[in-house]
Amino acid sequence: MAKKISVGTWAYIWGGYSDKPVALPEVAKKLQEYKFDGVELGIFAPHLSLEDAADLNKVREVKKLLDDHGLGVSGIAADFGAVPPPYASLPDYIDVVLKHVEICQILGTNKIRTDTIVDPDKIPLGPDYEKAFWRTAHLFRIASDVAGKHGIKFIWEFEPGFFVNKPSEIVRMCNAVGHPNFGVLFDSCHAHMVAVIGARQPGEKEILPGGVVQFAHMLTGWIKHVHFIDSDETLHDGHTSTHAPFGQGVLNFGEIVKAIEDAGYHDEWWPIDLCFWASALEATGPAKKFMDELAAAHG
Repeated sequence: MAKKISVGTWAYIWGGYSDKPVALPEVAKKLQEYKFDGVELGIFAPHLSLEDAADLNKVREVKKLLDDHGLGVSGIAADFGAVPPPYASLPDYIDVVLKHVEICQILGTNKIRTDTIVDPDKIPLGPDYEKAFWRTAHLFRIASDVAGKHGIKFIWEFEPGFFVNKPSEIVRMCNAVGHPNFGVLFDSCHAHMVAVIGARQPGEKEILPGGVVQFAHMLTGWIKHVHFIDSDETLHDGHTSTHAPFGQGVLNFGEIVKAIEDAGYHDEWWPIDLCFWASALEATGPAKKFMDELAAAHG
């Protein structure tokens, strides 16, 4: 299957762009120049906040902008900041899910990305951890069912900076949710920091001798989305994985592509994630070239 390359729009509003975000029309123009197939749209200000999206005409304006530049949407990075799953009520959480479902339907995409929101240091191991774990699994299961009724996949992105960040616990969460419409977002950089470095893991570190490849195999059947980016084995601001541009890290992408395919991921979209990179706009062109070459060799 020919691969489509997108890039996460949050890269141009956070990190080095926090004080001066790049406007979405400028992002779209630049991505068209680089011949991207699409974007992964972050539902965050100033591009399209959840509050702005309450006016569906604003979502339609974004859709038209992207269409005018020949850009599809590989998925949306949803804003669940007000409803962290270890603590949120089910009605509040599902209300936010349905708001994002509506956005997906207008944008013509079928994936909602979520995470556990809460810092791993905030929930100690033991009874508090187990309670938060199973509460999160319950909300993810209901959310997966609700989104699935509208044809939208519910995708969890694990990372070292959020609660549930050990390989075996990530697999346990998938099994605890146990819904066919649920899956994980396998970010190459996060996978390395989780499986090889054991970054920010509570208690004893869990390191896999087979690294990212072994981790992907452990998640066979659960990988429903991916992000590609390199890892220099550091954390951004001590919080979550540094998303280093391709060639500035240690990852073997040929091995990673084979591993995720062996684990059952065959979707057409291969998104790039330059989150928090200080000069993401300048890194975008070279990243697209790298991904084009990767897709030609392995796609």
